[in-house]
Amino acid sequence: MESYGGRRTQAERDAITVEIGYALCSAAFAAVVLLGAIAGPAWLFDLPRVVETSLVRTGLVLGPALFVVRVVAVLVRFRQAGQPSQPGRTSPDS
Repeated sequence: MESYGGRRTQAERDAITVEIGYALCSAAFAAVVLLGAIAGPAWLFDLPRVVETSLVRTGLVLGPALFVVRVVAVLVRFRQAGQPSQPGRTSPDS
């Protein structure tokens, strides 16, 4: 992915687009699952008001935080992974 001053090829642009899409979709899924796991009991059961409010607020804080962390982690890992030296071949260290 290192194009020192050069233009990216169509394959590199496509790879970046796919990775961004994967990062966003997997982060949204993880955030929704976390929100449901934390705030779900407050929505399903009749809990005391304080417990219900704290569960929902905790879920609403941790869900978006997980979303951001997941997107950044996937994109940083993609950037560090690099690409094989020749198209269709794996790099020697894989």
